[in-house]
Amino acid sequence: MLRHIALLLPVFALLGSAAEPRAQFKEAAPLRTERVDDDGWAEKTLKSLSLEEKVGQLFMVRLRVEYFNGRSPSYFELRNNIRRYHVGSLAMSAPPQGRARDIRRRYEVVALLNQVQEEAKVPLLVAGDFERGVLPAHLFGTTVFPHAMAFGAAGNLAYAEEFGRITALESRALGVHWNLFPVADVNSNPANPIIGTRAFGANPGQVGDLVAAYIRGARANGMLTTAKHFPGHGNTATDSHVGVPIVTDDLAHLRAVDLPPFEKAIGAGVDAVMTGHVRVLALDPDRNRVATTSPAIVTGLLKKQLGFKGIVVTDALDMAGLVGLYAKNPGRVAVDAFKAGNDVLTMPYSLDTCYRAMLRAVRSGEISQERLDASVLKILQAKASLGLDKNRVVDVAAIPRLVGNPESIAAGQRISDASITLVRDNGKVFPLGDAQADKRLQVVSQRAKVQPRLLVIILCDNVRAEDGRVLERQIRKRAPDARVVYVDPGVAADRSDDVLKAADWAQRVVVAVYVVPSAARTRTVARGQKNSASLPDATANLLSRILARAAEKTVVLAMGTPYLTDDFPAIQNYICTFSNATVSEISAARALFGEIPIPGHMPVNLSNASGPGAKIDHPAGVANVGSPN
Repeated sequence: MLRHIALLLPVFALLGSAAEPRAQFKEAAPLRTERVDDDGWAEKTLKSLSLEEKVGQLFMVRLRVEYFNGRSPSYFELRNNIRRYHVGSLAMSAPPQGRARDIRRRYEVVALLNQVQEEAKVPLLVAGDFERGVLPAHLFGTTVFPHAMAFGAAGNLAYAEEFGRITALESRALGVHWNLFPVADVNSNPANPIIGTRAFGANPGQVGDLVAAYIRGARANGMLTTAKHFPGHGNTATDSHVGVPIVTDDLAHLRAVDLPPFEKAIGAGVDAVMTGHVRVLALDPDRNRVATTSPAIVTGLLKKQLGFKGIVVTDALDMAGLVGLYAKNPGRVAVDAFKAGNDVLTMPYSLDTCYRAMLRAVRSGEISQERLDASVLKILQAKASLGLDKNRVVDVAAIPRLVGNPESIAAGQRISDASITLVRDNGKVFPLGDAQADKRLQVVSQRAKVQPRLLVIILCDNVRAEDGRVLERQIRKRAPDARVVYVDPGVAADRSDDVLKAADWAQRVVVAVYVVPSAARTRTVARGQKNSASLPDATANLLSRILARAAEKTVVLAMGTPYLTDDFPAIQNYICTFSNATVSEISAARALFGEIPIPGHMPVNLSNASGPGAKIDHPAGVANVGSPN
């Protein structure tokens, strides 16, 4: 323990006053270049590694940034695992949302990451699942972007390229080199519980173009990119975190819909492809295999037919659906995935078990030394392409200049504004501050002199979470007397009568619906529902009752999934943001009050709409309620 403390003393000496980080590290690693000649570093390093070290280079383990500090057990466990198993890569993970914390702590996180890098024999690849920009934004102070589907609604390839550029610059400044993004899945199934708004849309051509644009922007600014989840997770109704999805589409459909975005990603120079834990019977009829463990899919299709030469990385090996398939022999999943053609084995359920299984497979000859060396060489060459062979640490003092600067923050908001899509408008509500609309509701107004003119109902999964907080603040800036009510499935029954009475008296009603795909939602909130991509029964029933008595004066705001019209055809006024990010909440308020145009086009198919691209043109209006900043 004394040795551990001694190692950390220089780190905290560096931090000093975290508000004014001192430049005691070398200059930040240069932006990535396509180096064909790395002075032989990768080959020399490969020859210097023992069998145990080579096998360790294949593994990517989780780094939970919310617990990453120099005093936490998880930090010491991570350091010990890197040493014991010779780990080659880290995967940074954190909740995408959270309450604002002392942003100075980001310097501690980055300094400790530098320390881990300095201690490793071989530079570590640090990856992030940065699907909405660098997360957690509330800790790092990074630029916030809306979900991928919002880019599909905006329909501007330059936005996707800018998304990649800013994310790459901020990531590299924080010591993260590899983004496990973009999502190349085509969300063709409205009931998909885990892809949803993480996908750019339902049109394979547009998805592929946006994927390629993001890759160009990120790679040009020093970051590795990953297209996922091969060969396509879009047409599934099961979350692979909790079960094993089955894709029943025929080969012709797969080639027309699911594969084209991956082909465009490969053409754009994507560095890695992530394999999905999905059964695709048209590609491999063996029901005991998922794509991740299928040689036919990984080696046969991806490598040989599509010609992909980069790194093949598994989706997380600790996902319950896959773990269940290997319950009797948990280490075997790593061997099968590697033999199928994967190079990087991500977040195994048991690192020790999988590491030992891989060692046994190589020692027995089941996995050849040549095959092992080929994958390790790819990984080392990727590290060299990032300049990690020359400098593996970053300049902590440069973070304030490179991360979350005003120009980048403005870009994230501008892109969000451009994605807002008006799907239905009965002509009686928009904008909320419109005087003519107030006159149409004069009778109601006379009966409700003591009632707030605007009722806002936030339908969310948990009233204690962050969903709706920024939207509430933005609405109150514009309508200070607005009444805001939060309802989740646990309180819906008790609050429904009061909410319905308030809706009767209000001049206007806004119902903001937060349905965002996630593994946690699949496991908890939507358990027992018809599918976890929809509203739970309790809040769905409340929305139906509101629409039955107040549809004409109600705006439904989709802060996530755009598919609500499938379940609620009575909606007369409908705006989609495709995202619950803070920038999307700000854009929603601006659109509601007529401060911005509503230019987006629907990137997926909706019931009672005319398909992808359907929208109603709605120019900016003049709001006259409140005086927002």
